[in-house]
Amino acid sequence: MTEWDPEVSPRIRRMRRYTWWSLVGMTLICALVPIYEVLRSPPELTTIVPLTIAAVVVSVLRIWLVTEVMRGESARDVANWPGLAALGFAIASWAYAAVYSTNPISWALLPALIGAPIVLRWPTAQRWRRAVPIGLIIGLVGAGGLALRDDYRSILDSVLVNAGFAMVLWAIIVLLDALQLWFWEVIVQVDRARTAQRELAVVNERLRFAADLHDVQGHYLQAIVLKGELAERLIGTDDAAARQQATELTDLARKALTDTRDVVHGYRATDLRNEIANAAELLRAAGIATEVHGDPTDIPPPVQHLFGALVKEGTTNILRHSDARNCKLTMDVQNGQTEVRLVNDGATVSDYVPGSGITGLRDRFATLGGQVTAARTPEGRFELAGQTPRHLERAT
Repeated sequence: MTEWDPEVSPRIRRMRRYTWWSLVGMTLICALVPIYEVLRSPPELTTIVPLTIAAVVVSVLRIWLVTEVMRGESARDVANWPGLAALGFAIASWAYAAVYSTNPISWALLPALIGAPIVLRWPTAQRWRRAVPIGLIIGLVGAGGLALRDDYRSILDSVLVNAGFAMVLWAIIVLLDALQLWFWEVIVQVDRARTAQRELAVVNERLRFAADLHDVQGHYLQAIVLKGELAERLIGTDDAAARQQATELTDLARKALTDTRDVVHGYRATDLRNEIANAAELLRAAGIATEVHGDPTDIPPPVQHLFGALVKEGTTNILRHSDARNCKLTMDVQNGQTEVRLVNDGATVSDYVPGSGITGLRDRFATLGGQVTAARTPEGRFELAGQTPRHLERAT
């Protein structure tokens, strides 16, 4: 699931941005801590320059890894040689800081920032088995770097403490990342479950329609066959009765057509999201720049078919009667009502004349207490809007 995926709702995209920025914010904070420590120490270019560069590079690599993880990339995609090379670079930077920095422990954050998103992309049963040895490696590398310092004898007692603290930092970063990514994955799963529920409802409705159509057609076809056979037998023996059967057969066929239309009319519940997507695709194919604002899933289900018809009628009018180059479709649910509005430029005089399509829309909206407005603005735009009361959200 990606942010540019048209199937992703705006709410999910907002939560994705929130999670991503939370992880990036933590990255920047963790990178600034060791940089601050090295800058406040005695100025030595051999320490300040390489360690500052290392912190910046690790931050960039971390943001790349987080982005790949949130795109849903598998462990093989982010834990292959680029990811492992990034982890190796971060561990090497930690080792360099352990040898030359006056406050090396804060630099243990670098390998933690890189390793955490890599580990968390493995299956749950494997990630913790990999997290422990990586943490041990980070601790041992830090201990080895501290042992190489010129003053290692004076800090020998703190070597193990610093190594242990490095492993604690590793565990904290992994847990924080795990919490953020778990939160994001839960949101994705809930959204997918809702999508599956909606699709299942559509499938059930299609099955219901198929059953209704079978019942209607089966009943009438059987009756037509029987009356046709009876009329065939009566021809030549009782022509008046045969004509009567033929008349009844015609009436049955007409009634079958009427009932079939009723079944189809009741079945055609519009999927507003698909209707809007199709309309936008059609307008863009005609060279009309189209913007869509709002979330179709916020529209109450009982009136989605009405707004679907409005979108279809508006799209048809734009293509037939305007010289539009731009179109904006807005969905809004607030202030006690639901509204869908189409605005296009390049309006012509024929746009303003209400046809049978808009008149029919007004009648259909009026039956639910809503209204349809269609007007040409002084700026040469044409606006078609439909509103319904918000209380219809509770209708069934």
